[in-house]
Amino acid sequence: MKTKEIYLIRHGETDYNRKGIVQGSGVDTDLNDLGRSQAQAFFEKYQHIPFKKVYTSVLKRAIQSVSGFLSLGLPHEKYAGLNEISWGHREGQRITPEEDAYYHSVLAAWADGEDYLRIDGGESPADVQARQKPVIDTIISRPEEDVILICMHGRAMRILLSMLAETPLKDMDQYEHTNLCLYKLEYDGKKFSIVAHNDIQHLHKLTHLMH
Repeated sequence: MKTKEIYLIRHGETDYNRKGIVQGSGVDTDLNDLGRSQAQAFFEKYQHIPFKKVYTSVLKRAIQSVSGFLSLGLPHEKYAGLNEISWGHREGQRITPEEDAYYHSVLAAWADGEDYLRIDGGESPADVQARQKPVIDTIISRPEEDVILICMHGRAMRILLSMLAETPLKDMDQYEHTNLCLYKLEYDGKKFSIVAHNDIQHLHKLTHLMH
């Protein structure tokens, strides 16, 4: 028996996403026109769902992605614990070939199980999971909120899904994501099951705008 349903989405597109510039938790960008269209398309498909609360990170791109639901007057809580991983000194920077090589070496180390390795000046996956856990504990402690919406960020979502699905952090890249994708989870009081992965059916009418 499911006691809670979670609709977990990644924020819509920003200009930094489009240009391949690192955002992380230190760069607080706005959605671009496509990102706003993605948010509206998700809202149009899911506005009938009886969400009891909306949870987001404290970053604008996550809050703007659920603005349609907030305009309905739904209760909203923001947690820095849901922010994107800190990419340290790379945030706000265009990626040079050297930086890219370093980044991929860190991802490879994480995939080898070194989830305590921090990117230079930033966080490790284990750091992020540690700040996510109190937020999830709070959410689980509220059985009256049986259907909720959470909007957050790509790498942080991979880390959160690893925790909820009880899979090792080294395997987090199995949780693919795109801007404004949906993961749907059900909680039975003991464990979470993922019932929809990287679902973007709501974005199909926008395919001509996406590249």
